[in-house]
Amino acid sequence: MPPSTSTSEAVRGLREAHYNATIVDVRRLHDELTILRVEPDAEPLVYEPGQYTTLGLGSWEPRVAGCQPEDPAEGDHLELVKRAYSISSRLINDQGELVRPGTERVLEFYVSLVRQATPHPPPLTPRLFALEPGNRLFVGPKAHGRYTHAGVAEDDDVLFAATGTGEAPHNAMIAELLARGHRGRIASIVCVRFRKDLGYLAEHRELERRFDRFRYVPLTTREGENVDASRADFVGKLYVQDLFASPDFEERTGIALLPERTHVFLCGNPDMIGAPVHPRDSLRRFAAERGMVELLEKRGFTVDAPPHQPGNVHFEKYW
Repeated sequence: MPPSTSTSEAVRGLREAHYNATIVDVRRLHDELTILRVEPDAEPLVYEPGQYTTLGLGSWEPRVAGCQPEDPAEGDHLELVKRAYSISSRLINDQGELVRPGTERVLEFYVSLVRQATPHPPPLTPRLFALEPGNRLFVGPKAHGRYTHAGVAEDDDVLFAATGTGEAPHNAMIAELLARGHRGRIASIVCVRFRKDLGYLAEHRELERRFDRFRYVPLTTREGENVDASRADFVGKLYVQDLFASPDFEERTGIALLPERTHVFLCGNPDMIGAPVHPRDSLRRFAAERGMVELLEKRGFTVDAPPHQPGNVHFEKYW
């Protein structure tokens, strides 16, 4: 049944009251992965590559099919649903030029669909996936976060390691480093389930062709060669930690991982990151077995301890 005139007018009023940006492009990579390009109404958002802002939609907006249904009682009150998202970068514009972050009004966000969650159904991504160019939404007026390359010197090597959409802030930092002529080597490792989940693969391959100091290393865990031991090309599941421990790490990334000249950025799945835990008894433990932080510390790296103890390992957990 179509909405009544009064309902439509109420929704229009809510959108006018809460929304401050417009979707200008939707790049649907597959049913559960999308790139949204968003133009704020006001002045361009000022941000440092690696930072995040918030996206928001009203609980009155439609949701894509195939997601955990909401309890009707939860929708009885109308509210703006918000979530933090790292600001990505489209890397190469329509003219084939490298895009330096912050030089365009339009912001880019890399979003995966959350179909189910506990204890409540996911409120935002099913609505973000229903958006089309021209639709309106809320974008936070400020950027936040310390996850930036502020402490990286011009000659430092920089390793980025991510899972899934965790590469979003890395895209912006990589584009900035390349645009300003960074002299050290740069490598980006991205671990996903399937190759179709590599939303920026083509752009990064183009950057590899243009910049000999940059490497892009995609890893998968659920392709045929990862799970079918009978295949001639079987390699098993490849995680970031596996590549780090392998003898061909330096050959594939181009980086020797020397603590005195290397910064490592980790973003995405907390199990990959393995953040340190500091309990009251002061014994240092880790949140995940064989996470990257522990592996790096054993190689002489140090983790950021904001605000006064900067290290050469930086991380951003996505949940």
